[in-house]
Amino acid sequence: MTDPFLGLTMLILIVVVIVMGFPTAFTLMGLGMIFGFYAFYNPAEHWIDNRVFDLMVQRTYGAMTNDVLISIPLYVLMGYVMERGALVDKMFYSIQLSFRRIPASLAVATLIVCTFWGIASGLVGAVVVLMGVIAMNPMLRAGYDVRLASGVITAGGTLGILIPPSVMIIVYAAVAGPSVVKLYAAAMFPGFFLALLYLAYILGWAAISPKIAPALPEQQTSVPVPTWMKRFQSLYSHNMLVGLLRALVSPSKAMALETGEGRLNYWKLVKNTCAALVPFSLTAFTLALVWWYVVIYPQASAVAEAPEGLEQLGAPASDAAPVVVNGPATTFYVAFGIIAAIAAAVLLRYYRNMSAERLQVVKLLVSSVMPLGILTVVVLAVILFGITTATESAAVGAAGAFLLAFQARTLNWKRTKEAVFLTAKTTAMVCWLFVGSALFSAVFALLGGQALVEEWVLALDLTPVQFMILSQAIIFILGWPLEWTEIIIIFVPIFLPMLRHFDINPILWGVLVFVNLQAAFLSPPVAMSAYYLKGVAPPHVTLNQIFAGMMPYMLIVILCMIIMYVWPGMTLWLPNYLYG
Repeated sequence: MTDPFLGLTMLILIVVVIVMGFPTAFTLMGLGMIFGFYAFYNPAEHWIDNRVFDLMVQRTYGAMTNDVLISIPLYVLMGYVMERGALVDKMFYSIQLSFRRIPASLAVATLIVCTFWGIASGLVGAVVVLMGVIAMNPMLRAGYDVRLASGVITAGGTLGILIPPSVMIIVYAAVAGPSVVKLYAAAMFPGFFLALLYLAYILGWAAISPKIAPALPEQQTSVPVPTWMKRFQSLYSHNMLVGLLRALVSPSKAMALETGEGRLNYWKLVKNTCAALVPFSLTAFTLALVWWYVVIYPQASAVAEAPEGLEQLGAPASDAAPVVVNGPATTFYVAFGIIAAIAAAVLLRYYRNMSAERLQVVKLLVSSVMPLGILTVVVLAVILFGITTATESAAVGAAGAFLLAFQARTLNWKRTKEAVFLTAKTTAMVCWLFVGSALFSAVFALLGGQALVEEWVLALDLTPVQFMILSQAIIFILGWPLEWTEIIIIFVPIFLPMLRHFDINPILWGVLVFVNLQAAFLSPPVAMSAYYLKGVAPPHVTLNQIFAGMMPYMLIVILCMIIMYVWPGMTLWLPNYLYG
């Protein structure tokens, strides 16, 4: 039975019931069963033979056999192990020391840690709560404006669901159908660009109004340099890199120095030298990797894919010609040369002033940031370069998270059980949401609601730009009362069939939705980030102050979306380059 207005009633009811606080998954299933029973009702049949029960079983089986969803519990487990392993305290301290000389250094360090930790965990609530505990009080004690402190934590904590690996992207891929790998590549640059806009806003506000972020006292910016390093400088050189290289050649004077762990030995000299060379090593490795992937790898792949001696049947024999591969454009070599020259100049200036303080900061960063950074890069690289699938990449990430937590000796049996329990709870919620949404959307389409919405939109005779603005505006407004899971699972499928009519790339539209949904965590009255932070903030910090701190970041999200639409290459260049 087709009744489009009954379908629209379903759509209105689902919003009202969710806002009232009922569980989303079971509300979807309940409304789907009730309206589906009416849609399939046949007076000539017994009520138990109603086909809505068959539809329920089919949709449940379809959701449970969706291969894309397998990666969700693994990524969620990776995030909860990271969060329960309490690996972020030392990271925040080392990054704060690294940026101690710039305005609003605590806020900048908070944003960087939120971004980095969000990438590794992908859990908005965990990141906001954790950074609220670690960074909120230090910023307030330093005299930072409450709006600045609360805004940077709540906005920075949401970046984890945008920058891959992200559970939100996996959910969208399962709903919309595009490749998870292509969506990961498409969301990479916009995610970091949005973080860069947040950083520019913080630095700009601190520069215009220094009183919102007073300079830190000396005791908070001084680097704890061991006594042996100062004596080492007097024996060899004030430049620690030069001194360490000299000590490797002539170690007798250095090995007479006492450290907190006994005499300085040759192995410790080697370790300190390796730590000092980390910035150079990372820069050289990155440039070499880019050169290999862009210049060398395509030629090797083309030669491997063209076996010798094969000829088309019926064609005359011909001499085998060498395989010709068009290399990258001249602009790549020019850009690569400019970037390499800039990197060399920065490294030269950095190592020219390699003091003991700078070496100590590098060592702190290596011990706190580098293990997690390597894990994150590996998880993303193996999937972006086609080495593994999204599910296998998630398994690598989960295993790496356990290794990091065990290496830091912060994960005991109790915390492991908590991480596994929370993973099972979150995964069950997502799976039931998929079951409910699959049933709801099927009944909604059966009643003609989907067709009615499409006819209404097409009757407006919109241009692609106008449709893009309309669809994103509706999702932005829905973000006020609803969470991102409900928006993607319930409302995004309504717009997807219309993208082809307006010739809009579903990957570009999807990444715009991801950025748009950042505002769902920052927009009252739901604004889950605000409530997460309020739960751990000092009592004198009010909810209105947190809301006031979040509002500018909503405008930054809108600005980022405008730039993404005007310049779609920021979103589509990487997936097109990697996968064609």
